Amino acid sequence: MSTRWYPLYQTGGPQLRVFLPNFWMKLVRPTHDQPQNVVQFSCSMEMTTPDIKNYLEKIYNVKTIDIRTRIALGKTKKQPGKGYIIKDDDIKYAYVTLHSSQKFDFPDLFPERKEDEADKRTMDEIKDGFKKYLETTKNRPNLPGWFSI
Repeated sequence: MSTRWYPLYQTGGPQLRVFLPNFWMKLVRPTHDQPQNVVQFSCSMEMTTPDIKNYLEKIYNVKTIDIRTRIALGKTKKQPGKGYIIKDDDIKYAYVTLHSSQKFDFPDLFPERKEDEADKRTMDEIKDGFKKYLETTKNRPNLPGWFSI
């Protein structure tokens, strides 16, 4: 359902109208272990299970088998110094089960960088330069390190 109000008749009588819902869904990384074919979303509180199913199937062409929702209560905390209590907004989570042949893995956005030959050569040159510096300064124990020949 949309909260937007559209007039029944507009000047010029345009016949093509697009009704967009005020819904949103956000993919969430689960905090506990789930099967590979279960995906967790944070969604608008007004969305129902059929809304979620239609949203995923019509817009993203994702075939769903089962959808379960839960509402997580927002955290309550006491405002320091003021004495009154503040409660965060509640969050609705949707657990979408895909077909057993499908699976969802979060992409690795920051993969581990492998050291290549250039990095190794650079580190070896730095180590050799530091060893040469230590050899030249070992006979001058009272001079500071910034004072060089």
